[in-house]
Amino acid sequence: MNTKNTAVLLVGHGGWPSDCPEELAGKLKRLENKRRKENLPPSEEELDLDSIVRAWPRTPATDPYKYGLESLASRLAERLSFYSMGLAYNEFCDPTIKKAASRLVQEGANTILIISTMFTPGGSHSEKEIPEEMDQLKLEFPDVEFVYAWPFDMDRVAGMLAEHVSDFTNNLSVR
Repeated sequence: MNTKNTAVLLVGHGGWPSDCPEELAGKLKRLENKRRKENLPPSEEELDLDSIVRAWPRTPATDPYKYGLESLASRLAERLSFYSMGLAYNEFCDPTIKKAASRLVQEGANTILIISTMFTPGGSHSEKEIPEEMDQLKLEFPDVEFVYAWPFDMDRVAGMLAEHVSDFTNNLSVR
């Protein structure tokens, strides 16, 4: 793989900004659930609501998840400095996977490795929605290779978590 034209796209879940009206969330989720049950494309109303929520102004106080994911992406970019780096959100926040991937393609990426922060199997976002988005991206950008770094090796994830626990237990005071 030629790393010069390869990009890594980190995808996080996305959080609901605390100052965004709850009615929008309920309406958006109802429309999304109805669409999924009926296996239909998103309605104009759903797309409009999704755009409003994703574009909602955010601060570290109103959306700490967004700023946490940006911090993770920054640290990952330092470790993967030989790749271009992008960041996207599965829902509730911009940029979307499509917008972020489009930007990476415009910047010259011909291979995009997509990695999710959602590690565990069984989640609809990582197992269904992200692959569906990738299928659409492959149609839109047929000359770009999209690779989904999924599923995670659960032994590696468990190792990282065990090391993290060890770091904390080493700092516990003896009682």
